[in-house]
Amino acid sequence: MSSSFFEPFTDFDYSSVLAGGGFPLMDDGDFFAGHHPDQPPSPAEVVVAVAGGDASGKRSFQADDDDGAMGVVSRSSKRTRKAPSSSSSPSHSGGGGEGNEPAAERGGGRRVWVRERSTEWWDRMRDPAACPEADFRRAFRMPRAVFDKLCDDLAAAVAKEDTTLRAAIPVPQRVAVCLWRLATGDPLREVSRRFGLGISTCHSIILQVCAALTAVLLTRVVRWPDSHAAAASRFQALSGIPGVVGAVHTEHIPIVAPRENAGEYYDRRLTDRNNKATYSVAMQAVVDADGAFTDVCIGHPGSLSDAAVLAKSALYARCEAGLLLGDDQPPQWLVGGASYPLTSWMLVPYAQPNLTWAQERLNARVADARAAAVGADFDPCTN
Repeated sequence: MSSSFFEPFTDFDYSSVLAGGGFPLMDDGDFFAGHHPDQPPSPAEVVVAVAGGDASGKRSFQADDDDGAMGVVSRSSKRTRKAPSSSSSPSHSGGGGEGNEPAAERGGGRRVWVRERSTEWWDRMRDPAACPEADFRRAFRMPRAVFDKLCDDLAAAVAKEDTTLRAAIPVPQRVAVCLWRLATGDPLREVSRRFGLGISTCHSIILQVCAALTAVLLTRVVRWPDSHAAAASRFQALSGIPGVVGAVHTEHIPIVAPRENAGEYYDRRLTDRNNKATYSVAMQAVVDADGAFTDVCIGHPGSLSDAAVLAKSALYARCEAGLLLGDDQPPQWLVGGASYPLTSWMLVPYAQPNLTWAQERLNARVADARAAAVGADFDPCTN
């Protein structure tokens, strides 16, 4: 990715964010739900038990609920253990940002409390005096000013209201949880520890923020160029080929093997490279000469070839219908690698051996034009 991502963001251009260290926007949370080894049990399995119920023949243990609270829960067991009394209930910091008193007390001695968690790391990251700008950028892949603007734009979609039991998790913390997970790929248990929240809470937040990013920002930041002439002039300066308005590249994003139809997501190329069975989803993207994304297609199984992913994408249908490149003169094209088909709107390099000097020269120029796409940051973890 171009180093322009780390320049000051004064106008909050989200295209620049995507161009440099951005992350693929996914409109389907299914790639997170159900496939992570750290996914917690359903909250429906958690039953609040009577405090001190040692005579019932049940043992008590603690488990996260979807709001990050820790409850006294009970299941059948031969062993018993007395739940803490009100005098020994642990204080709590984190989980939902609550205070130090028990979260709720119902009739009949029922009681719920929050596990003590530390938000020290997150509090330090939010403090400009304690966390330098360079450290914040390294952690969340964007300057603090852009992070604040992103929180403002997503606030209406991700904000939650306080309840009688606890204060809502602030919007900046919600956004940061999602960005950290997308940027680092850390297990949910590590994300939970770092931000002082429950594992299931972090899981829910990630899905909610990803959905908000797609609903609120996708059409605003991933846009086809308004001026084909301006886009073509930038590519011509890079490669010498006139009329190029975008470069296409497909990247495969490793995932945990899905429970159903796993064979469709089996990626032979990544398996050979990693020397172990690897599953993936395909991300096809078109970028401009600066590496900013102008079209994305995400989610097709990783077993598909680049040409098959292209054929199934809306980009292919629109280009075939003349809706994107039109009948402008001089003609305009996209450029792709040898794995893509040669069409009336797609330039690809010669793949056969024993090329002439002119063919080799064209291949070199196509490679120069494709450099913007190949160098684009499809994997924000590499920044």
